[in-house]
Amino acid sequence: MNRLVLMFLKNIWIVPGAFWKLNHYAKHTDKYSEEEKYAHIQYMFKKAVKGGNVDLQIYGKENIPEEDGFMMYANHQGLFDILAITASFDKPWAAVMKKELYNLPMLKQMARCTKSLSLDREDVRQGLEVIRAVTKEVESGRNYLIFPEGKRCRSENRMLEFHKGSFRCAL
Repeated sequence: MNRLVLMFLKNIWIVPGAFWKLNHYAKHTDKYSEEEKYAHIQYMFKKAVKGGNVDLQIYGKENIPEEDGFMMYANHQGLFDILAITASFDKPWAAVMKKELYNLPMLKQMARCTKSLSLDREDVRQGLEVIRAVTKEVESGRNYLIFPEGKRCRSENRMLEFHKGSFRCAL
């Protein structure tokens, strides 16, 4: 919690302008390229990482495919996962997010900018539609991030059970 406060306080001077620009991109998403919108999100996240005094070390980046159209699966250890992935990953990607996140300021705008998809975990039919949509978009060259655990583990560094449906896109 202290690190989040530190990130916010060190970057309080950029938050209004960065949020305004993010909001503008989200409202006019078709006017700007995916790379331009992602670059702004990445700028904000890099500032947050630096503001939190985090020494981000990336291993295995050479394993990421050169061409677009792939899935990334990450375990969900905490709130910092998305920040770290975005700050260190130069290629634009979209995510499959639980629908509750679409109500949070900034996340809602980022989801619109990246054209991320929401998943209602209670609606199996809607989940199947999301899987089909992700599959088609990956085939057409978009990159997607999914946390197969579905939520973060709140107790130490323990991984939760993976949801099988999250891997259907890759298959």
